[in-house]
Amino acid sequence: MSLTRSVWLFLAPVVLFGLQACATKPLPLSQEAFSSAMAVSGVKVDVLVGEAKLDEAVGLLAKMAEDNPAQKEPWVRMARIHFEAENYGNAIVAADEALQRDSTDMTAKGLRAVSGLRVATQSLAELRDDTNLKGSARADALSLAKVLRETLGEDVLVPPVSAEAKRREEELEVRAKPRRKVRRAPVAVAPSPATRSPTPLPVDGDPFSVLK
Repeated sequence: MSLTRSVWLFLAPVVLFGLQACATKPLPLSQEAFSSAMAVSGVKVDVLVGEAKLDEAVGLLAKMAEDNPAQKEPWVRMARIHFEAENYGNAIVAADEALQRDSTDMTAKGLRAVSGLRVATQSLAELRDDTNLKGSARADALSLAKVLRETLGEDVLVPPVSAEAKRREEELEVRAKPRRKVRRAPVAVAPSPATRSPTPLPVDGDPFSVLK
């Protein structure tokens, strides 16, 4: 057996397997076809999310993302589903995938940012009572607060209540308190004097006539 034939017999199964893989893997859809398919999948995803079947919804979107690796929409939707389910770690991963395909997508940026903030807040709260990490946790918290101030354009994240607003709040609290009803003592009414019948006058000058 010649060397060339031996090499061909060795490579033939590999080539055949590669051709079969290329034949079974669907080609990415055109933009128009993908938009239509994504709309149909979006309806199915909404139904699955409404039925609390989040794993199936994410699986459907993951298949769309696998078949269309250049498209960001499945990843953005996955990030939103994870975010609403409070799976912030998975939301960050999905948002990163979307931003790798479109670095200007504001929805993905927002989901990643808020998810990161909530993870950071939860982590710092868990480390608050750890004496070994208290120093570094405080530094991280200060750094996070600085970034938030710069992002929001505010020197103070939670501005103090103004004197006028505080006065109005106190007035509302006073008005909201139930007023006690003051019971007045009943006023004594003097009984009306009994009506007396008129005294009969003497008849013809006889003083004893009134006794008759």
